[in-house]
Amino acid sequence: MVETVFRDPVHNFIRVQDQVILDLIGTREFQRLRRIKQLGVSSMVFHGAEHSRFSHSLGVYEIARQFADHLAENYTMQAPDDGGWDPNERLVLLTAALLHDLGHGPYSHTFEHIFGTDHEQYTQQIILSSETEVNRVLRGVSDDFPAKVASVIAKTYANQQVVQLISSQIDADRMDYLLRDAYYSGANYGTFDLSRIIHMMRPYKGGIAFNFKGMAAVEDYVVSRYQMYAQVYFHPVSRGFEVVLTNILRRAKDYFELSKTDDMIDGDFMPKSLRSLFEGRITLTEYIELDDSIMLAAISEWRHVKDPILADLATRFLDRHPLKSVEIEEGARSMLPAITELIAAAGYEPKYYTAENDSFDLPYDAYHPNAKKPQTQIELVQKDGTMRELSEVSTLVDAIKGRTFGNARFFFPREMLLEQAVGDVMAPLYEEFQRYVHNDRLIRPVEGGIK
Repeated sequence: MVETVFRDPVHNFIRVQDQVILDLIGTREFQRLRRIKQLGVSSMVFHGAEHSRFSHSLGVYEIARQFADHLAENYTMQAPDDGGWDPNERLVLLTAALLHDLGHGPYSHTFEHIFGTDHEQYTQQIILSSETEVNRVLRGVSDDFPAKVASVIAKTYANQQVVQLISSQIDADRMDYLLRDAYYSGANYGTFDLSRIIHMMRPYKGGIAFNFKGMAAVEDYVVSRYQMYAQVYFHPVSRGFEVVLTNILRRAKDYFELSKTDDMIDGDFMPKSLRSLFEGRITLTEYIELDDSIMLAAISEWRHVKDPILADLATRFLDRHPLKSVEIEEGARSMLPAITELIAAAGYEPKYYTAENDSFDLPYDAYHPNAKKPQTQIELVQKDGTMRELSEVSTLVDAIKGRTFGNARFFFPREMLLEQAVGDVMAPLYEEFQRYVHNDRLIRPVEGGIK
């Protein structure tokens, strides 16, 4: 086929050289990703972060294509089992890279938390189901090609080089989302030297490694990831909106259940497009029809529902009134019941207006085979061909290895921080609540000051 080029603000050009890739991009399941934001509610904080999982998936494909070209040009397998790159793996790599996010639902991770879904499982179902356009395109390659692609997503594919290029501590997925999220959020934290990292990449029998002289570029990538999580992904206001959205969906589920037994509640408040989801019997076809626009339309309707809690939460979300939060200081967690009682006394149902949100992640960690989810560590190849794990030779990475970043926060209605609330009968409660807050932290109040 004649090469097709997509213009892209992050990679400049995305080059499609295989008809099957172009056909997959045109499927209804892949086009759906245009209607799912990559960063969910983060655009409420970083107004430019309106980019989609469609553009991210194209970007992951492009990085994987560059991986494949580099490995084929410099490290093609010369003999079976010599640890080199097998060019025959190119198409399964590019296809898995393109399709890796197919199964994401609306507002991705918040959606998964409430409805107990797993986007990787849905990705595999979409790839394997004979009812999808994606599956029909993949079967055009070979009958077993859908299963091969799905096994890459499941991390069970026999060639671990392919798996690590898509899913590891330094892979095409993470590289694109760091660069893309940094670009659209306006943050510079996520930038790193992609071309240098690709140039330093090399295969070995167990997976993918990097030449030792490329250590500085790999260090920069690890630190960039650290900064993006600290400054963008775990931003407290974004987390506040995630809590509001979570509680909207939780209240909608509870209210929907009440409508089945309470004749005073009109069950028609639930749109038909979401009914099977909330009833827990959604089919794959129905799931594929869900996107951010359908969820946002439902929230817009719920602003006017008779239930005051659901209506208020929907209004807070639509009009950008997130819950406020304080960091839970060590030793102050025992204060949570007391301030939760104050919030309830002020008229806010704690189940829907409060939350503890613990966001933690590892910027980098070495391989621990007994861990619940073992990490694929980053290996550097020395001149003599031996390999060293990154943190063994990088003092910078060693300083952050295995250390979590993020914090535990308690979320609550912003009204609780009103000062000098003249004429508000809740003013004494607000004043009492504020004795537990100092410098945006939850503290133990003491008479005559703070502790």
